[in-house]
Amino acid sequence: MRTLGIIPARYQSSRFPGKPLADILGESMIQRVYERAKKSKLDDVIVATDDERIAEEVNSFNGDVRMTSDQHLSGTDRCMEVAESVSKEFDIIVNIQGDEAEHINQLIDAFESPDTQIATLAQLLEQTEDLQNYNKPKVLFDENEMAISFDRVVNSPFKANTFYKHIGLYAFRREILKEISQLKPSAKELELKLEQWRWLENNYTIKVKITPYDAYSVDTKDDLKKIIERFG
Repeated sequence: MRTLGIIPARYQSSRFPGKPLADILGESMIQRVYERAKKSKLDDVIVATDDERIAEEVNSFNGDVRMTSDQHLSGTDRCMEVAESVSKEFDIIVNIQGDEAEHINQLIDAFESPDTQIATLAQLLEQTEDLQNYNKPKVLFDENEMAISFDRVVNSPFKANTFYKHIGLYAFRREILKEISQLKPSAKELELKLEQWRWLENNYTIKVKITPYDAYSVDTKDDLKKIIERFG
């Protein structure tokens, strides 16, 4: 089973323009993500971008980068363009949105089951206020680890060991990625701005693996400041 990790990276962002080039303790964010992904079980790693500045940065540390269309609506679409262009055949494609090699390895292991089409991760929520945090999507899954729903806000009373934060990292079987890239946005996806609803509403299954490893998202400059303070 050959695995390819693709890091979709765009320069324009309403909350944090130029985020992939932001400095984190002496190295750019894109270099940090790339080099840590290379330490995982992945057979290969490629950065997918539509911006020459990001491509130049990846080339500066001898990373593998591919230029893609600037018309993609999501990171998944950008991943599909690269997956279609590579000469090697890969069975599993991982859409990398973080720098934890352990997360990537968990996703790859999920495909030991032949029934897994798409895999993602979740982490137990321990704070009541996270249920109302719009920027921390939550996931509900059944006893077979299959996703039932994804929500930005949960209005139920908080209960310990009950609610899970969704970690936006995905892996796909190659043929499934090709299929879902041809789907049109679904109603729930447009309502919540969560593309995984497109897959659920078209009857694809999403395996959810619980991870013990922390995930630190950087969506704003304040988030970056907190990361630097934590690890500096």
